[in-house]
Amino acid sequence: MRLEGWILDLYPCQQGMTLWLLTPNQSTHKLTDTSFRPAFYVHGSEPSLQRTAHLLTGRFPVKCREVERVDIWQAKPIQTLEISVCEPTLFRSATQFVQRAGAEIRLYNSDLMLASLYCWERNLFPLARVEADVDGKGKILDLMCADDPWALDYDLPPFRIMEIRIAGLSRVNPAHGRRGALEITIDDETYSLDDSDVPAAENFARLLKRYDPDLLLTDWGDSTVLPHLLRQAERYRIGLPLNRDSLPIQQSRGRSYMSYGRILFKESATTLFGRLHVDTSNSFMASKCELAGLWEFVRVTKLPIQYATRTTAGTGISYMQMELAWRDNVLIPSQKAEPEDLKSPDELLVADRGGLVFTPKLGFFEKVAELDFVSEYPSIMARFNISPETVNCPCCPEAPRVPELDYRVCQKRQGITGRVVARLIAKRTAWKELQRTAEPDAAQRYKLRRDALKWLLVCCFGYTGYKNARFGKIEAHEAINAVARETLLVAKEIAEKHGFSLLHALVDSLYVHKNGARREDYELLAQEIEEQTKLPIAIEAIYRYVVFLPSRQIETLPVPNRFFCVNEDGTLKVRGLELRRHDTPPIVAEMQNEVLAVLSEVQDFASYRSKLALARRILTGYLERVKEGSVAIEELVISKRLTRSPREYSKASLTAIAAQQLFGSEVKLRPGQIIEYVITDADAAVPNDRVRAYALWEGWRGYDHDKYAEMLREAFTPFLQPCRDAPANSEGVSHHCVPMPLQCCVASEKHRL
Repeated sequence: MRLEGWILDLYPCQQGMTLWLLTPNQSTHKLTDTSFRPAFYVHGSEPSLQRTAHLLTGRFPVKCREVERVDIWQAKPIQTLEISVCEPTLFRSATQFVQRAGAEIRLYNSDLMLASLYCWERNLFPLARVEADVDGKGKILDLMCADDPWALDYDLPPFRIMEIRIAGLSRVNPAHGRRGALEITIDDETYSLDDSDVPAAENFARLLKRYDPDLLLTDWGDSTVLPHLLRQAERYRIGLPLNRDSLPIQQSRGRSYMSYGRILFKESATTLFGRLHVDTSNSFMASKCELAGLWEFVRVTKLPIQYATRTTAGTGISYMQMELAWRDNVLIPSQKAEPEDLKSPDELLVADRGGLVFTPKLGFFEKVAELDFVSEYPSIMARFNISPETVNCPCCPEAPRVPELDYRVCQKRQGITGRVVARLIAKRTAWKELQRTAEPDAAQRYKLRRDALKWLLVCCFGYTGYKNARFGKIEAHEAINAVARETLLVAKEIAEKHGFSLLHALVDSLYVHKNGARREDYELLAQEIEEQTKLPIAIEAIYRYVVFLPSRQIETLPVPNRFFCVNEDGTLKVRGLELRRHDTPPIVAEMQNEVLAVLSEVQDFASYRSKLALARRILTGYLERVKEGSVAIEELVISKRLTRSPREYSKASLTAIAAQQLFGSEVKLRPGQIIEYVITDADAAVPNDRVRAYALWEGWRGYDHDKYAEMLREAFTPFLQPCRDAPANSEGVSHHCVPMPLQCCVASEKHRL
């Protein structure tokens, strides 16, 4: 029998790999590929390899043979023992057994996700359209992919989607105490389930059987909704068919972890088999790029859908690198093995620097162009072949040097990182071209797909220096930064040579101004910069005006990332204002958005001053609402991330008080989780009266009018900055206080700034 459809789900089983196929008529089929035999590799002395083979074959169903594979750091083949596991479900047990067998051996390809490895071997990927010949028992006889992960025109499966959420909740974690009825939406029908008559799990089971959805799209499904339904089903002995397979539902625990100096929390996960579960509140990609971006992410990374939705873009880029390594017969280490090269203190001072930043001139500037290097750091990797294995390679002692650092870059082989990002850049560029001419619905879909690729490109640079990256090497990270710094300096010099004033420069973008300049002049400038630097650069926007703002603490001190701009078409770009922060109360963000909508109509400095009067009236309206007490509590909620457990706070900060209130109500809190609260009386003598956790809010409580009014006034202050002190100068430019010279954060002797 021949079947055509899309790969919905895949996971290892004892016989091989289980695939769930969704056909165009929305029927699903469970198939088994018994030919899958995942392999890992062991390197060591000949006696140790022989001993390993002997021990394994007596304990596991494996096949062993000696083969040559390439060591990425030595750039040459080495002798290894290839161990193919005949029962994929025993793969992890076999690798762990070998790991414990002796310290003198080294494992490769031993901790890969088997679903991804299967995709590499069969040239498949999740959501790929395939054709399969199967026998009467669902065993795959032949499987052919009729799809391409790099295609732009592709069809998605005809998902039957069931949406599940808790009524009345959005941003607030229901695990903190606020609960409501379950709202289930499918096929344009909405059902409300509560426990008043029969358990919600019983009605939910009926809906599952009636509609048999392919995808459960939930809010707080991982941490609250599905665990609650499962517990209820167990208590009342209700058959809850969340899985299409007979396997038990897979549930993982939440955990706190550190990332770039911040403590974060990864929620628990509820993974299904044969049916997909995507929790938008527990998915970075689904929340940022919606389902359109998530499907694009899955197609190019070849990660299983339910794993991809809960992982980071960094894991995606890592698996794309590992696939290329696998195809090149390059061994994939189970952990980072390449240490940092020895450096003298002087060498470390030169090398250990980030991107170049010129602090801006403060004030109001008209007719400013922003020139952006297109995906600069990925472009540097692709254009200059900078990859962990190509920097200071052993095979090219006379290779060209990286500016400032004197690192060599390989000339004999193309780096894995550069090859990965080159394809991502090309596809993202193609999406951008399609977006320009598409109808609104299609254009939005293309934008979301572009955004998914953007997050992959953003992470690829950081992963070169990440401490746990398989192919990470800090020298590659340093080399990319060095080239980026040199590139920005070259761009600055070219702009100034042609009479442009550099107002600000931030790593990969320049804000330039020239009296009387037209778009054609900026295009010519961008063209010359691209010719000189060999990196693509484009005009991101030509702004009617830009306002560069000072530090919140010191009014004469410029800061790199605090400004707002208005494009020629009236669209806004905002950095560093309260509305960009996750902990800002909605009422403050709303006020700033309304003010910016008024200021987006401004054409010059004179009209800015006149519009500011209308902006003040907006502020006054918000202040009056706060004073009258007519603001809905939802607009006053402040969200904060816990940096420690509630009992570990030593000072009675507002966040600590709210956390301890939740803890006292038997809510389990972990570092990295986000809690919400409302300020009730910031100056109260009793700490517990200062705030109230939003999940515990009682209707009779009031809020602190003065504190919220103060927050509104502070959030309005940036809009007043251009009109303080100096009026507009002869260029139509207003400077705040005294014009400040551009300063560079990583100045060197070579370039005196």
